[in-house]
Amino acid sequence: MNVLIIGSGAREHAFCWKLKDSANIEKIYVAPGNAGTLKVAENLDIDILNFNELKNTIIDRSVNLVIVGPEIPLIEGVVDFINNEPELNSTLVVGPSKAGAMLEGSKDFSKEFMFKHNIPTAKYKSFNQEDLEAGLDYLDSVSPPYVLKADGPAAGKGVLIIDDLKEAKQELTNMLKNNKFGTSGHNVVVEEFLDGIELSCFVLTDGNSYKILPYAKDYKRIGEGDKGLNTGGMGAISPVPFADKEFLDKVEKRIIIPTINGLKSDNLPYKGFVFIGLIMVEKEPYVIEYNVRMGDPETQVVLPRIKSDFLDLMISTANESLSSCKMEILDDTYSNVVMVAGGYPEAYEKGNVITGIPENSEETIIFQAGTKTVNTNIVTNGGRVLSVVSKGTDYKQAVSKSYEIATKINYKNKNYRKDIGFDL
Repeated sequence: MNVLIIGSGAREHAFCWKLKDSANIEKIYVAPGNAGTLKVAENLDIDILNFNELKNTIIDRSVNLVIVGPEIPLIEGVVDFINNEPELNSTLVVGPSKAGAMLEGSKDFSKEFMFKHNIPTAKYKSFNQEDLEAGLDYLDSVSPPYVLKADGPAAGKGVLIIDDLKEAKQELTNMLKNNKFGTSGHNVVVEEFLDGIELSCFVLTDGNSYKILPYAKDYKRIGEGDKGLNTGGMGAISPVPFADKEFLDKVEKRIIIPTINGLKSDNLPYKGFVFIGLIMVEKEPYVIEYNVRMGDPETQVVLPRIKSDFLDLMISTANESLSSCKMEILDDTYSNVVMVAGGYPEAYEKGNVITGIPENSEETIIFQAGTKTVNTNIVTNGGRVLSVVSKGTDYKQAVSKSYEIATKINYKNKNYRKDIGFDL
């Protein structure tokens, strides 16, 4: 089977790595990919938002299965396009419809979905550009910290948590009127602050049945102790030590099952990953947000724990036979330390030569993200550069191995958090 993976990050590199050992794989393509995916797949330099170019690629390369990594093509309707093209009627695709992708495409839509289906989440109100004064008045009526969320996608950076009322009002103004997050911030969800510890839940669904993938804990802030600006993710650990069976049973009963049933009852076609951002508040689960794809950096620690054939899972998802698949999960612990460019998540340099990347082993895997090949060198080409993923008997051992490797990898102004797992 020929598979096309859409995307260029460490998540997509992890997909390639996991698929290459599947018995029925013939060829893996990735568009556009990175320097790391070159070792396990063929990179295709195409515009992933040019759906006609994508169609021609699928036909020319005899692609049987498409797996969509990032959210933007899903929100733009790539799954509907593939499914509705007569020339692609034999091509399977893993990802939600454009309607289903609204769970991530609009924070307001997802909050309405949760309230409609009695899924536990924080109280909220939404404000658009014409509602700025009402939004400012609303901030006066609620207690800090103030949570402001850009309605549309913002690469993991569209959430602000602010203690000071004056600052919160200024940031709401910046989002609604001053284009802080572009059009994504022209509608803002102001949410009740939930005090607890976060974790990530991943569910694979074919629209009817579902499988729960390994849970993970990620770290979003740039600085140690979860300080500083939000990023796309600075590290992750799986499994999650504090998530016991009692808590996970509550998640399945109160959140996962109502979510899958809600997608069906609301006629939101969905064959793919549901990423549920959770928070545990006094042992009770609440949903912070939905994403409609696998998370990054969590994918890099989730996939190594899946023993089952990943291609079989993807095919079964796409052709609505997931209930017949067996999901086997390994007990090993994996950590991911994300190495980033100096200055990220704000301005950063590209083109710096990377040295010291080791060969993958049973103990450590390097997934590449913001990289490309120039002549014979691998150079930085993005904010998040590498994921250093290690296996251990517990999270402390796994993280220690990742840090040992990270110290040996070098490029100008390299940076990474030194405290992944600090709160466990």
